[in-house]
Amino acid sequence: MKPSILFTCEHAGNEIPEEYQSLFAGKKEVLESHRGWDPGAWPIATYLANQMKAPLFGCLTSRLLVEVNRSLESVQLFSEFTSALPMVEKERLIQKFYKPYRDSVMAEIAKSARPIVHLSIHSFTPIWNNEERKVDVGILFDPERNSELTFSKRLKENLQHHAPTLQILFNEPYQGTDDGFTMWLRRKYTDTDYAGIEIEVNQKFTSNLTFMKDLLLESIRKSVN
Repeated sequence: MKPSILFTCEHAGNEIPEEYQSLFAGKKEVLESHRGWDPGAWPIATYLANQMKAPLFGCLTSRLLVEVNRSLESVQLFSEFTSALPMVEKERLIQKFYKPYRDSVMAEIAKSARPIVHLSIHSFTPIWNNEERKVDVGILFDPERNSELTFSKRLKENLQHHAPTLQILFNEPYQGTDDGFTMWLRRKYTDTDYAGIEIEVNQKFTSNLTFMKDLLLESIRKSVN
């Protein structure tokens, strides 16, 4: 059975609403860096969703305000710019930005035909701790879930077929079972109903997004058919 496809982008933008801009005064450089958002991820996600006529959800506020890709219990939920806020203000951020984003995705999943393949689009900095990362595209998933393992293998095979020189790696540069939105959703849906895959694109491709958009589109299309 052909699955329903859903695209999300948890770090789509680095916007700071006016009422919170004082918290980030003089921090433009940080907001524009990989710490503030995932450069290139939103254009990729938008292109893929449009071409595949699939639902798309993106969080355009900066992860440094509140991190929608972390659980409410995570120490990374609030950054150094918001962690000192009073609890009432933190709860306001959760109610205004965190919950509406997650609830909108949940509502889409609830009305979608099963099985569902949720593709969460991210990007990562090419240099980490002064070392160059050796991965071009990472496919993050839970290897204990058969639907995710099967889809990820198919996706990697298709990506490698179209771009044999690229380094396409499983669960790099992060683990698919790390705290994140897909991990949280796995606890709510069975393996046969839901597959949550994060696609991590090296930010060195932001200067040539057309190549990456077309590569991912062709590979994802073949993987779901």
